[in-house]
Amino acid sequence: MSGEFAAFRPHYAEMRRRLAQTVIAVLLCSTVAYVCKDTLTAWCMQPIRQVFPEMGQLVYTSLPEALVSYLKLALIVGLMVSFPYLLAQIWLFVAPALLKRERLLVLKVLPLATLLFVGGAAFAFFVALPQMLRYFMSYAGPELMPMLRMGQYLTFIARMTLAFALAFEIPFLMVVTVRTSLTRRDHFSTRRLWFYGAIAVLAFLLAAGDLTATVLLAVPLCLLYECGILACRLFGGKKAKT
Repeated sequence: MSGEFAAFRPHYAEMRRRLAQTVIAVLLCSTVAYVCKDTLTAWCMQPIRQVFPEMGQLVYTSLPEALVSYLKLALIVGLMVSFPYLLAQIWLFVAPALLKRERLLVLKVLPLATLLFVGGAAFAFFVALPQMLRYFMSYAGPELMPMLRMGQYLTFIARMTLAFALAFEIPFLMVVTVRTSLTRRDHFSTRRLWFYGAIAVLAFLLAAGDLTATVLLAVPLCLLYECGILACRLFGGKKAKT
């Protein structure tokens, strides 16, 4: 047992070093985001003012709420900005165990994963969030004036943007599971209907019951799922025998 641990010790040290570098990168990006908190807050206000121009300022009802809200926003933005560096650290950790052709494949897929992440965040901010907010603000009227709390609104915008960005990683994750032999190449195509049902339920929950927002989220996720199936056929290697 001690011999096995001694053999794993270099990998454990490497993993700990990579993890520490990733945490430092997230903290640095979060620190920069906190310094630019006013600019980020103004940027986050754009979707709500696009659909509800009468919206004034955000409010906070407890003394630490503003500080906690800025810290949450900075942390989520730091995670999103440092995501490419996180992918690079994961690749540097697993690269020594891969064959040369597999390392070349990963180098091709990582930029695509980064583009999918950025595309998901952009889709959330410019397409999905305005539609969701338009539905939520439709309840406002002469006798019902919305007063959005700072913490809830900023957290909602940041979390939804991060959720969409991660959701757009579906093709990348599907290829990874096939290449690492966790699933067969035809696993996702044979269980398409089950995954479609899960996507519909997830989209409905993320959209808080808004049908328009549900469709806006579910349709691109289904398209990304089909792109993932195609990517698994192209880059998944030989089909496993039954």
